[in-house]
Amino acid sequence: MLTPNDEQKEDLRKSSRNWMKYSGMAFQMIGVILVFVFGGIYLDEWLGTDPWATVVLSLLGVTAGLYVSLRDFL
Repeated sequence: MLTPNDEQKEDLRKSSRNWMKYSGMAFQMIGVILVFVFGGIYLDEWLGTDPWATVVLSLLGVTAGLYVSLRDFL
């Protein structure tokens, strides 16, 4: 049987797991978006299409970041 102290420790473990899970999802989403944005910046410099590749790839990065995060969440 769990003592009150053990129950508090278990609640703390559960809350820290949730915190780590959601912060990991945020960092994963930020990483995906940054990869797409830097890819867009590189393509803009290489092709000479100043803001367009960055705009398109950043929007695709947001979509991909949401997909990756929500796929793990659901």
